[in-house]
Parts: sequence; C-alpha cells; structure tokens
Amino acid sequence: MAEMVKLFVNGQEVEVESGKNLIDALEVVGIEIPHFCYHPALGADGNCRMCLVGIEDGRPPLVPACKTPVAEGLKVQLDTDKIKKIQRDVMELELINHPTDCPVCDQAGECKLQDYYMSYDHQATRMRVPQVLKGKKLDFGCGVIHDQERCVLCARCVRFTRQITKTGELGIINRSDEARVTLFPGRPLNNRYALNVVDLCPVGAMTSKDFRFKQRAWFLKRNKGICHGCSMGCNIFIDHNREKYKDDLIYRFRPRFNPEVNGYFICDKGRMSYHQENEGRLKSARIDHEDSPLVQALQTARRRIEASDKVLLLVSPNCSLEQMLAIRSLATEKGATISGYSDGCIQTGDADGYLIQDDKSANRAGLELLQIDTTYDFFKESLQRADTLVCFNNDLFFTDPDPVVAEKLKVLQTIAISTHETPFSRQAGIAIPAASYSEYAGSVINKDGVLQYFGRAVEKNVPAPEMISIARDLGATLTEPEALLHAMKRCIPALAAAESDQIPERGLKLTLSEAAHVTA
Repeated sequence: MAEMVKLFVNGQEVEVESGKNLIDALEVVGIEIPHFCYHPALGADGNCRMCLVGIEDGRPPLVPACKTPVAEGLKVQLDTDKIKKIQRDVMELELINHPTDCPVCDQAGECKLQDYYMSYDHQATRMRVPQVLKGKKLDFGCGVIHDQERCVLCARCVRFTRQITKTGELGIINRSDEARVTLFPGRPLNNRYALNVVDLCPVGAMTSKDFRFKQRAWFLKRNKGICHGCSMGCNIFIDHNREKYKDDLIYRFRPRFNPEVNGYFICDKGRMSYHQENEGRLKSARIDHEDSPLVQALQTARRRIEASDKVLLLVSPNCSLEQMLAIRSLATEKGATISGYSDGCIQTGDADGYLIQDDKSANRAGLELLQIDTTYDFFKESLQRADTLVCFNNDLFFTDPDPVVAEKLKVLQTIAISTHETPFSRQAGIAIPAASYSEYAGSVINKDGVLQYFGRAVEKNVPAPEMISIARDLGATLTEPEALLHAMKRCIPALAAAESDQIPERGLKLTLSEAAHVTA
C-alpha cells in the first residue's frame, strides 16, 4: 500500500498519496488545480503557469503544482486573491488571440479553455487591437488537422511525438505572439499513434479529419468498452448518438485510461475500427441465399444441426468468454466438435513492442483457457469428417484456404452466424445476423492474461440477436448469466476468489497457472 501524507489545502487537512505532484495527488481527493501543459503520461513541462499555487511560509511562496511533490505538513493555498489574479491573468494571456469560434469548434463541450474561463476567469476582453492571425485547417498528416489560432502552446503534442512515439515530427517555432506548433519541413506526422494528439490537446487546435464537424460533443453518449482490434485489449470510450428518426451510430473511439493495459493511449488503427461497427453488417437472415425471417432461419438451422451426424463448430477468437462457454455447451449437447482455428488473425511482424500486437483478435487467450483447440491440423481433420459446419463469426481464415479445405467447403452444409457480411456468410446455406461487441456485454482476456469486462454501448433500433441467445436457440443449455458466471469461476480461480462477482474496472490479472496457456 502506498505511503500517505497529510497536508493542508486552504486550511483544511487532506490525506494524499506520497510521491505524486500536487495536481495528481489532490485530484484523487476531488480538488482540481487548473492546468494546460501537464499530463501524467508526458510529465511536467511548467510552461503554461496556470497551475501556480501558493505555499504558506514557503520559499518560494509561489510554485507550479505540476512540479511540486506533496510533502507532510505542506500548506497549499488555492483560493487567495493573489492566486485567483494569477489564474485570471494566465487565462487572459491565453485568450488574447484565441478566436471566438466555439460554435463551430469540434472541441466545444470538451474544451479546458472553456471550462477554465467559466470557473476561473469570466472576465470581458480588454483587447482593442486586431488579433494575431495564424494558420487554419493545416493538414499535419495521419488524419490530424491543426488550427494554429486556437493553440495555447501547451506543447503536449510536441512532447508526445518526442517521448512516446519518438518520431519527433512536431516542434514550436518563433516567439511571443508569433509562436506556433508546426511540422518540421517535409516531415508530416507519420506514426501509428498520431491521432492521440487530438485527445491530448486541451483546446480545439488538434482535430481529427475523420470526426471533424460530424457531431457535437454534448450530443454524444459515452460508454466504456474494450477495443477488439488486437490482443492488447485497449480500454476505450465508445462515443455514439442516435439522431432523430435514425439508428444509433458510433462516431468515434477514444482511449480510456488503464495503467494495467494501455495507459492513456490507443493506436490509430484501433481508434478507426469503429467504422467496422457501423458498416458492412449482416442485417437480415437468409436461407439458401433468400431473405428469411430470423425465427425461421434459427429453426431451420437447428433442424439441420440435429439431422447431421458430424457437426463442426468453428468459434471466433473475438467472441467473449461467455459466448465461448455457451458455444462449447452447444458442442457438448449435440456431440459436435469445436475448433477455434483462426490463424488468419495473425499478422506476423506487425507488432511494435508498444500497444500494437501481431494477433488481431481480442480473446484468443479465452480459447486457450477453455481448452478449445486452435491448431490447423485439428481443424482440417475435423472438417474432413464433418457434414455440417457452423461458423460463429469466424471468417478470417477463408481469405486463403488450403485447396483441400476449399473443396470440402463446397460440399458441406454451412451455417454462418456473423456480425458482418463476409465471403463465408454470402456463400453459406443459412446466414444469421448477430450483435457485434459494441452491442452486447461480455469478458475477454488479453495477451498479458488480464481478464476484462465490457458493457453494452449501442442500442440499435432493430437489434441483432446476441451470440449467446443464438446458441440457446440452436440447443445450448449454458446460456443464463448466472450459470455462465459460475462456469467462468470454475475456469478462473482468481475470479472465484474475488470479493465481488464484478470484474474490476481495470481488469483482473490471472495467476500464472490460469494464464499458462496464453500464447497470443
């Protein structure tokens, strides 16, 4: 347990964690110190001076909170007239040349400059001379659009490209009113994490070309989720909105802080994967390539499975742990073989040693934990014996199948349970639409053996059935939430030993024995 120290803020005693600076330590106890340039992942820069605080009997009496560690007995002043005047003066400096374009700014509603103006300034402008004009709508590359007029020169974006990506494309040139963030000549942003500068920017200077002018921040609903783009399992916010007379759509993914997994950032590819949740979806059931009512398709699929002698169930490594358990119970009930083969998810050499992984599936570790065979040899052997293949959202390997496998697929009875239209769903005898991961709740295990839970975010006007309910309609018996939780506890001793049935928000690190199978 971290050592605690007692200090005084505006005369009131508070207990905070030792080793932190004043901004981070006091934030935990609900006390805000305004700041622009400081960010926990980038360290203290000390250039904005917005976080200056008073230290009673201190030498010096004024210090930047971002560079001042907490200490026993420290007496911090945040509400004196002198501190308030400093905050107003800093805000006035930041706003002197700032354009009044909040009505068209993407950051409106999420802007620290707006928030701090309302909380710490609220003064009318004294400017009687024209504002200094700077560049607008500058394409910095990688989908980042920069508006120099809005920039407060916090240098977060510059430090990100130097400290995190180590690509160093950005810098600050000139001085005084002419200072601005810009690219080095001939070096646009060229890294796989560039769009994180949009999240880091406390104002609307860095914007996303993809999100620009698409939605107002205050219309968006924000739900916590897990990125399914690779086996890292980065924590994200899913921002979505249902406009009048329209369906609920996702407009962006944003990183959600989790020190056990992704820290403060996500990769650009994972961020943009929200498009796949909106587009290319399998929207209606089909029987023998003709549209069919969902109920009829499910009944027909069940009859065909029951009439088959050798059924092979192919489960996706993107399915949740609960879905895998339900599908495994279906295999048990029907005497079917189950495979998790999905080598098509592996892109060897794509990992970068930071967040991006070779394995582009979210829950391969779940297959290993449930001892579902993932080898090609087992799949190929099982396929040769099967007369019916039921594919639960697993289509990646069909991009370049073995010729023997390809020939077998032509004569098999096939059933596709799929979130999206795929080559396999288009040729399957029965196609059944299913909810994607933003539309249901479940658990996944990342490549480091961290078990994480994510909730339902999007509610479609006509929701697709969830994979577990489809498995139940096909004959699975392990489908109720309570029964699935008990089954998970039997598989995961660390979950059984937890004080609560709820998986902690930061995830549950599995023991070495529980994560022993994990190779992703």
